[in-house]
Amino acid sequence: MAEKNPMGAAGRAPTADRADGIRNVALVGHSGAGKTTLVEHLLAATGTIQRTGRVEDGTTVSDFDEVEVRQQRSVNLSLAPMVHNGIKINLLDTPGYADFVGDLRAGLRAADAALFVVSASDGIDGLTQMLWEECAQVGMPRAVVITKIDHQRADFDEVLAACQDVFGDGVAPLYLPVVTNGHVNGLIGLLSQKFYNYATGTRQEKEPGAEYESQIEEYRGSLIEGIIQESEDESLMDRYLSGDHIETKVLIDDLEKAVCKGNFYPVLCSGMGIGAAEILELITQGFPSPLEHPLAEITTVDGKPVQGISCDAEGSLVAEVVKTTSDPYVGRISLVRVFSGTLRPDMTVHVSGHGLADRGHEDHDVDERIGTLSSPLGKHQRTVAKAIAGDIVAVAKLSRAETGDTLSDVERPLLMTAWTMPDPLLPVAIRAKSKADEDKLSQALGRLVAEDPTLRLENNAETRQLVLWCMGEAHTDVLLDRLAKRHGVEVERVDLRVPLRETFGGKCQAMGRNVKQTGGHGQYAICHIEVEPLPSGGGFEFVDKIVGGVVPRQFIPSVEKGVRAQMDRGVHAGYPMVDVRVTLYDGKAHSVDSSDMAFQIAGQLAMKECAQKVPVLLLEPVDEVSILVADDYVGSVMSDLSSRRGRVLGTEPVGTGRTLVKAEVPELEITRYAIDLRSMSHGTGTFTRSFLRYEPLPSHLAGKLSTASE
Repeated sequence: MAEKNPMGAAGRAPTADRADGIRNVALVGHSGAGKTTLVEHLLAATGTIQRTGRVEDGTTVSDFDEVEVRQQRSVNLSLAPMVHNGIKINLLDTPGYADFVGDLRAGLRAADAALFVVSASDGIDGLTQMLWEECAQVGMPRAVVITKIDHQRADFDEVLAACQDVFGDGVAPLYLPVVTNGHVNGLIGLLSQKFYNYATGTRQEKEPGAEYESQIEEYRGSLIEGIIQESEDESLMDRYLSGDHIETKVLIDDLEKAVCKGNFYPVLCSGMGIGAAEILELITQGFPSPLEHPLAEITTVDGKPVQGISCDAEGSLVAEVVKTTSDPYVGRISLVRVFSGTLRPDMTVHVSGHGLADRGHEDHDVDERIGTLSSPLGKHQRTVAKAIAGDIVAVAKLSRAETGDTLSDVERPLLMTAWTMPDPLLPVAIRAKSKADEDKLSQALGRLVAEDPTLRLENNAETRQLVLWCMGEAHTDVLLDRLAKRHGVEVERVDLRVPLRETFGGKCQAMGRNVKQTGGHGQYAICHIEVEPLPSGGGFEFVDKIVGGVVPRQFIPSVEKGVRAQMDRGVHAGYPMVDVRVTLYDGKAHSVDSSDMAFQIAGQLAMKECAQKVPVLLLEPVDEVSILVADDYVGSVMSDLSSRRGRVLGTEPVGTGRTLVKAEVPELEITRYAIDLRSMSHGTGTFTRSFLRYEPLPSHLAGKLSTASE
């Protein structure tokens, strides 16, 4: 790229203090593709840092979290701001693990374009395609950077072909790597038709040799055709086919428009010391500014649509918390994208958060005074005086704001429609290691939930377990690591208990006899009941067939209360009882010693006696499961479901190359399915689950679960 007029629509060059001088770009790609290394190269190329690589303590300038330092992988959304040719670039480095797709979606919400990172040595895997589809779902303008082109196993042509095959139409290279004696020493710009030589360590522009003419002609022709196809000028194609020269500036302008519309995806290259200038040029000249980014729906806090909000520094304040972290010294820090208005230190804002109550995030509307504003780079915070519409900034001391919350003017509270959060589907039961840990656990978990909307906290009263619903094993490891290292709380994993149910396996009659005389006021209550099982989902029925007043009317509800109490406690293995009809048909009472409590106890005793006469069946919960997986893995998924006692209900194609498998599977068999499916499908399979009904547990498994765990 070259020759573009840098002047904005108003005839002024874009600057970082206006929205047209800001570029918010999310780096997207699978783990190991080289996103963090690319961030460091761009930071060094813009002079933001002096050099790339790890500093003395082993961290990088973009390491945002102590977990990343220990595990040597990115597990957080992190911000790397820089300035190039007067344009401020906010690079949002997103995690490349499926477990942290919540942070990926947060990064896409805060960005106006995505730079998709693919390794030249490793190529594209299924997870890469899934991440591309995540971007496509939100209509994000994209470009592709093929990294590690200087790796000994790098094959640019092969990876480019894979990108075109997997990502579809619209993928075309802007630059080609030049390899001499097995080393990449430069790039050829297909639009400029110049050779950018990096052999000396600095970029030098030259004319390409004659040996590259055929290669340039082949790739340049495909590139120009792709750009012209997206052009609004229909005459360009006729001019091109007739052999007319198309000015480079016209091509660059149409390239930018095609990228902004999300219909064209230019491909660039990056290696050690190569490609940074070209990538920065694309970001500043080819990617859209915040002015071109459509805003999500905005409403009042009571849900009424609001019109007229745009990316205007003088407009009403609308900002969104896209990431929340806790610093042991500073406290809570919120990464905020400002969509409208201007954010200033020490101003009071309205904080609105709605829609995630099921994950432990209470709906709230509060006013808070914010602290300092800063531009973060790794753990370093550089104080800024304000954040205008279009910018991204770190805000201190927002004690009530959580990820996904909206910040607005106190006089005009507003709410942005939140982005879709993935459902956590891996349950992990934990308990504190000591009494001291138990005392601190509740507060520490509250902070984790505030930071991470993909985490759901469940305190299961039935199993008496504390359950973290996580995205996967890596997500779990990070959460437990933070509990221990950041909050000083040690926990241990315990076996997850699945809440079972009991029911009677047949019809029977029993008597509950509660007769005690110990001197003075005694107890006297006798009841005869008949118990029979109901169909699955039948619940509980209590039938009164007392005649002749053998059980006084005021004590009939007492019998029912006792029966219900015993059903809640279970009669065999300690699990609640369901799907039972109990008929009270006879009994006896005493004019003095009968009482409400006496008949409650009699009802309980009668239920226990029934358990001695007929089999008691254990019932297990069965979920309806929908699994979306690539066609290549459908056979493996269906075989695996059969091994889990699942019943496949059917399959249907979804889009190109993917199939939706629907099945009914016992909950006992899918507690770790989030991990197993990811392994079977190489990280590409997803699923949803919802409770369907209870069914009898097979006898060989019922024996293992004959008593409820304490």
